[in-house]
Amino acid sequence: MTAHQHTHDHQVPHDAHGSHDGLTAMAVSATLHCLTGCAIGEVLGMLIGTAAGLATGWTIALSVSLAFLLGYALSTLPLLRAGLAVPTALGVVLAADTLSILTMEVVDNAVMALVPGAMDAGLVNPTFWWAMALALAVAFVAAVPVNRLLLQRGRGHALTHAHPGTAAPEGWRRRVPDLSTPALVAAVAAFLLGGLVVSAAAEDDAAAGGHAAAVTNR
Repeated sequence: MTAHQHTHDHQVPHDAHGSHDGLTAMAVSATLHCLTGCAIGEVLGMLIGTAAGLATGWTIALSVSLAFLLGYALSTLPLLRAGLAVPTALGVVLAADTLSILTMEVVDNAVMALVPGAMDAGLVNPTFWWAMALALAVAFVAAVPVNRLLLQRGRGHALTHAHPGTAAPEGWRRRVPDLSTPALVAAVAAFLLGGLVVSAAAEDDAAAGGHAAAVTNR
């Protein structure tokens, strides 16, 4: 095999995916997939950390760990349905998603740290929810060019595209969830919006209760 052939085999051809626009679309799709797992993991980590009364540092560590875990898990499912063995699928996902998830986690937590009071706001404070939505949006923007560059070089999610799914998964693989990325993104967006609405309502109730108590004590 010549050097030219080797390079061709390990890169994503622009014309095969609609030129540069197609490559960008693939990067956006790959980023949304990772972002969904990260969002679920971070919110779940906050829920667990708050319920367990963990310190802020431990809660952040738990959230980041779950973000990586669920980000990897969501990318592993379609590969399992495609027929790959579990160790092989995990190896592909680790190589494809690690840099993308790392980029999003660094940016996401940096934004949360820069928003005053966001880290310590708690789940019943609207500040946490709108700051989380902002952080995820900025992390998405930061990760798209990273994924695009990886795809252009035949790395990142180009590795997962080398293992297309079969028309009909067999055996236990038929029970592996076939989760649509747009559906997952919509669910996370709805969850963030729901959290914002519920926390805002709780804050209004607390303010109303405090006002009523002040009037009673006059």
